[in-house]
Amino acid sequence: MIELYTASTPNGWKASVALEEMAIPYEVHALNLAEGEQKQPDYLSICPNGRIPAIVDTDNDRFAVFETGAIMIYLAEKSGQFLPTDSKGRSQVIQWLMFQMGGIGPMMGQANVFYRYFPETIQPAIDRYQNEVKRLFGVLDTHLQDREFLAGNYSIADMANWCWAHTYKWSGVAIDDFPHLTRWLDAIAARPAVERGIAVPGRIEVDKKEFVEGARKLLV
Repeated sequence: MIELYTASTPNGWKASVALEEMAIPYEVHALNLAEGEQKQPDYLSICPNGRIPAIVDTDNDRFAVFETGAIMIYLAEKSGQFLPTDSKGRSQVIQWLMFQMGGIGPMMGQANVFYRYFPETIQPAIDRYQNEVKRLFGVLDTHLQDREFLAGNYSIADMANWCWAHTYKWSGVAIDDFPHLTRWLDAIAARPAVERGIAVPGRIEVDKKEFVEGARKLLV
């Protein structure tokens, strides 16, 4: 059994999508980020960085794992799925996983901050991050031109990149010029395990204004 500490964000979905795809039993502990539950001592003992998600493996002496890339690799190795065992195949998957963690996630996150959450409109910052997201989307689109998935078979790299990339509208970025990326996004969205994964820990019934105000608290 895996204990999953999470919230409804792209990073949170990465863990729940992986758990659903791998059919690993798990128990959800939803954290209210706007209320700072991720900064409480009990949670910090699991995740020193005070971010979501994190997991505790109750079958492995309650071993705790934080950081989404580390979580996905741990779960893939635990289940024997979605991460090749040969050195080249494994490296290709991890390269595209790191691409999401070092590029797609941070750049879309900053685009969200300046386009949606920041109390002032700073157009150069908005332009800078939206343009970088478009550049990274172009990298994905070109790479997917002659392949179905990012690194051979469907893998944790696809899960990780999709969980962020499919939220492109929230970042204020269009994907009309990226047909291969669009095809890939649609194909993964249709997977039942992905549909279940992004429903964890549950949709928060708030309007956009309330959601944005909550997100702004996290900028402090």
